[in-house]
Amino acid sequence: MLAARGMTLTQLSELVGITIVNLSILKNGHARAIRFSTLTRLCEVLDCQPGDLLTWRKERG
Repeated sequence: MLAARGMTLTQLSELVGITIVNLSILKNGHARAIRFSTLTRLCEVLDCQPGDLLTWRKERG
C-alpha cells in the first residue's frame, strides 16, 4: 500500500502523527490494540477503509 503511493514509513508516521516504532508494530502485526483515532487517521492519509488495513486471526490457545 505504501509503495503504490510512493510513501515511506517515515512519511506515513509524520502524516499520521505516530512514531515509526508504533507504526512498525502495527505494520508487522504485533499490536494488541489500535486507537480508533489512529485507525481513522491512517485511513484518511492512505485513502482506504479500515478493512483494507485490518485482518482477524484466531488467538493461539
